[in-house]
Amino acid sequence: MFKPDAIYFEPEIQNYLLGKELLKKYADISQIPIENHNNIPQMRSQSNSEFPKMKKHLIIATRKTHKYVPNYKVSDFLVPYTSSGCTAMCLYCYLVCNYNKCAYLRLFVNREQMLDKIIKTAEKSEKELTFEIGSNSDLILENSITNNLVWTIENFAKSSKGKLTFPTKFDMVDPILNLSGKEKVIVRMSVNPAELIDKIEFGTSRLKNRIEAINKLCASGYEVGILIAPIILVQNWQKLYEELIVDLSKNLNEKAKSSVFFELIFMTYSYVHKMINHEAFPNAIDLYQPEVMTGRGYGKYCYKKEVRAQAESFLLELLRKYFGGNRVWYVS
Repeated sequence: MFKPDAIYFEPEIQNYLLGKELLKKYADISQIPIENHNNIPQMRSQSNSEFPKMKKHLIIATRKTHKYVPNYKVSDFLVPYTSSGCTAMCLYCYLVCNYNKCAYLRLFVNREQMLDKIIKTAEKSEKELTFEIGSNSDLILENSITNNLVWTIENFAKSSKGKLTFPTKFDMVDPILNLSGKEKVIVRMSVNPAELIDKIEFGTSRLKNRIEAINKLCASGYEVGILIAPIILVQNWQKLYEELIVDLSKNLNEKAKSSVFFELIFMTYSYVHKMINHEAFPNAIDLYQPEVMTGRGYGKYCYKKEVRAQAESFLLELLRKYFGGNRVWYVS
């Protein structure tokens, strides 16, 4: 259970019920008013080595930007929702590309405004739309602090159209198992080989617990996807990912094995990651592999075309062998 060591808050959150509840919940913790959650000078001035300490802070604010971004994968739109950032410290985290060392957890209390826009957009559309509400954070993690995911699913159940989806690396799914409206929600569990989770995905749930969460979600009636993501081509990657897929095949229950779909996403790394990880986690594995990586835009790196093609073929063959009847939604 995450307990922050300091609260930074925009004073206007006191105009919202959730804002008042959070300040009361953490009344025994230092609370510092700020003007803008996007610009906290005392955070920006910290060195990269302070990154793990900054992850212990909690920022509470209102979300001002509500622009939807078209998406052509599991969802139709990426939707800014009730949080951004995270308490975990995955060495490849894509949010670090956007927020640099300020990728700490921010909670936005104007949830009614955000959900109302989703419902109105869904009901105006001629086709059924799916909204990705977890592209900036982990809503299972956030729910353990705010109960926002429970609130969202229950209130979205009242709408006449649309679906919601979100990914997670956490196993705390029990609060959402018995809700009404689960048929309108797609939960996607991100997995990686156990060894990589231990060495790279600091502060997240272990693989065994994630698999147990998938089984619970499927048994309770949710549509569930499995993200093998990000795929990280360390030296013994073939062995690790084969072990992962065999592990899934052996330990998923029959409901899950027959119904889950898959997404495959290869890692994108960056100069920003490299600098933060070097200073904040000097003893951690180095994910930058110049021999198999190439530039991808300013300061970013991805796997070379031929390296990725080999890995994609290998992984798809494994999925055909162990999950031949399950859909692979896309490879990215």
